[in-house]
Amino acid sequence: MSLQPHHDGSATYVPEQEPALGQTVPVFVRVPAGAGVDRVHLRTTGDGEPHFAEAVVDRTVDGDVWWRADVEVRNPVSNYRFLLDGDAGARWLNAAGTAAHDVPDHGDFKLVSYAPPPAWARDAVIYQIFPDRFARSAGAAGRSVPDWAIACDWDTPVVGRGPETPRQFYGGDLDGITERLDHLDRLGVNTVYLTPIFPARSNHRYDASSFDAVDPLLGGDAALARLADAVRARGWRLLGDITSNHTGDAHRWFTDAISDVDAPERELYYFDLPGSDYESWNGVKSLPKLNWGSAELRRRFATAEDSLLRRWLRPPYGLDGWRVDVANMTGRRGADAYTHEVARLLREVVAETRPDGLLLAEHGHDHTGDLDRDGWHGTMNYVGFTDPVWSWLRHGDGPVPNFLGTPGGVRRRDADAVLATMNTYRSLISWRSYTHSWQLLGSHDSARIRTVVGDAARQEVAAGLLATMPGTPVVFAGDELGLTGTNGEGSRTPMPWHRPESWDRRTFDAYRSLLALRRDEPALRHGGLRWVHADADTLVFLRETPTGSVLAMARRAPGAPVHLTGLPAADNIYGGAPALRPGAATLPADGPTFQLWRW
Repeated sequence: MSLQPHHDGSATYVPEQEPALGQTVPVFVRVPAGAGVDRVHLRTTGDGEPHFAEAVVDRTVDGDVWWRADVEVRNPVSNYRFLLDGDAGARWLNAAGTAAHDVPDHGDFKLVSYAPPPAWARDAVIYQIFPDRFARSAGAAGRSVPDWAIACDWDTPVVGRGPETPRQFYGGDLDGITERLDHLDRLGVNTVYLTPIFPARSNHRYDASSFDAVDPLLGGDAALARLADAVRARGWRLLGDITSNHTGDAHRWFTDAISDVDAPERELYYFDLPGSDYESWNGVKSLPKLNWGSAELRRRFATAEDSLLRRWLRPPYGLDGWRVDVANMTGRRGADAYTHEVARLLREVVAETRPDGLLLAEHGHDHTGDLDRDGWHGTMNYVGFTDPVWSWLRHGDGPVPNFLGTPGGVRRRDADAVLATMNTYRSLISWRSYTHSWQLLGSHDSARIRTVVGDAARQEVAAGLLATMPGTPVVFAGDELGLTGTNGEGSRTPMPWHRPESWDRRTFDAYRSLLALRRDEPALRHGGLRWVHADADTLVFLRETPTGSVLAMARRAPGAPVHLTGLPAADNIYGGAPALRPGAATLPADGPTFQLWRW
């Protein structure tokens, strides 16, 4: 196959996936024989100083020349790139691709020697649950409705905007989730992620009034222990959601601080003006902001033996890690810049308490400056996956506002712009951080993918990309049934367990089949990523390992056939297209469609 020179951080190109500081690591770059390259040099920047070393030819296979060079892991994050020279002129090859002009170092490939994320995370398929809306056990009927809540029947429409939005209370609980794990099993996930479960004065519970107990409305501590046991019995993982940026204004820390200017809790928050004025998340006064300059906050939140971060990682709950809410703002306020310190501290505490614990950061925008710093293991990749997929598969011309409220909403873009966006964000972090970040088509903070793309056929294309691209796929509960919603709050839709006739069975079957392929095909979990073709309506890419490869084609609409040369014989494993014959092959021109071939 005639492709561009290529390197990525997968095992095909970097056999040592967990390098140690001071180690020398071989890296390989793959150059098509006809690419006009007869010299390759490796450029590194150990201790901040550029150094060049000549690469050598390691082997020639199927028309590709594999060059080898050695990278010294001189620093915790060691940058490198390649200089390709020959008849085609001099070009750089870095994580963004080839360039005939000089490029800055921040786009280089990266080897990271910090402690790696837990091994299980690379094989995770995550199912996100918003507890109030997922399932209600029999025990929920006997619980009193709190004073802040508006009691709703399971079929009451969700109000997406308005003062009643955070007050709608449907009464889903943790035992209800436990009773529905067979559904998750049929779908093919292996990790459950719960949005907050602590007491609060809203249905979303990001305004925690305590971190010391599970909300009794969810069944309390015992219900979490029962759910954790049931999840572990299936060999799965269970993740919690913690707010490190703020608490609710009903939290005991804050009520003590607001009632007494001499209270030790005063330093846990920002009280800047005389009286009772204080800093809060985006000016929302019910969410007072935590001050990570406080040693006492660091002790209570993280380092103490009985800290909230540690307690829920231990038996009988044994959470497998945390998704950290508003990680992008945590520790940032004016001149205060504690974010990287906090991320490192939380990771160290998680690792001390549970060595295989995961720490995943929420970022709604550019996350690249906060990763690869011995802190967060990865991020929610909204900007590098969700938004570009939305913009490519967007149905119609009218805008759908995304969860950040960008003026004009999601604009429809062709595949070249989508690919440029994905590659830009991917190139600015290590392969390790990229592959341990969450890829998602939507969440409790965004519109539903069905509403964005408009129909089952395009959602199947989106689900195909979710299941086959690098990173950890996350399914928001209900997407697999074709549920809809125009914004985050409106997407927090109760699961229609009692109305199975409303389920989109085609969509469920597509998700189930695609997730099964991800589980069964090592290349889809651990392979590299090589882009093969892009036109306005088509994306074609390879996931490669030394033992096998998968070719994926995503089309949003019918178009011209895609002709490829140099292919081996390949069986179609999803989508129903013909097998590929060796040599030249033509990929289907119909669409929307998602197709996979294996060789």
